Amino acid sequence: MSPDVRCAVPDDATAIREIARKSWHAAYDSILGAEIVTETIDQWYALEDLRASITEACAREDAVFLVAEEANEPVGFAHAGPHRERPSVASLNRIYVRPDRWGEGIGTSLLTRIQDSLRGEYDQLYLAVLADNEVAVSFYESAGFERVGTQDSDLKQEVEEYVYENSL
Repeated sequence: MSPDVRCAVPDDATAIREIARKSWHAAYDSILGAEIVTETIDQWYALEDLRASITEACAREDAVFLVAEEANEPVGFAHAGPHRERPSVASLNRIYVRPDRWGEGIGTSLLTRIQDSLRGEYDQLYLAVLADNEVAVSFYESAGFERVGTQDSDLKQEVEEYVYENSL
């Protein structure tokens, strides 16, 4: 069964933060350590900032913040918008699914809607992912993203990120 994918609303912020918390701990504890993951979630997913981000993205034509839900329960989310330095490129800022739902096509549904929403506004979709996050690397490569480089992560020293792009 495919999830319903819709534009996020500020009232989704608490559920989004909890999905992020569970997903980040499942994916990154072994790479970054649980303490860094908890600190990052607390900073990047502070409720007021998250509500503002949702409101801003959904009010723009060049950005999108989506929620995937089943039986009116959020199971994943995705957020994309303009790349800071490249006007023809969108940046996939966040895409996470509850870990107990990984592999069910929810991430694919979110990614497809992101791409469909941004096609025409941008030529490329950019993202960076921790190189040691094998689940995410496999997901992006199976979705047709091409690795175009590497960079150091801002999250922890000596942690590398892969940079990917895909045509829209």
